[in-house]
Amino acid sequence: MQYFWTFFWTFLLVQMLNYVAGSMLGVPFDFATGSILGVVATIIILVVPSILPNEPAEKHLH
Repeated sequence: MQYFWTFFWTFLLVQMLNYVAGSMLGVPFDFATGSILGVVATIIILVVPSILPNEPAEKHLH
């Protein structure tokens, strides 16, 4: 269920960002571009935590 909600909110926020940025630049709204960016952003959000280590960094004594 967490994957669904991550996709849902990422998709909505990217669509909103696409609309606002497009309006500020004076270009027409393109749903397909926002959808592709939403899917890519969701994948990045779900992959990055699995790549990052869980252990704290070692302390180096000088």
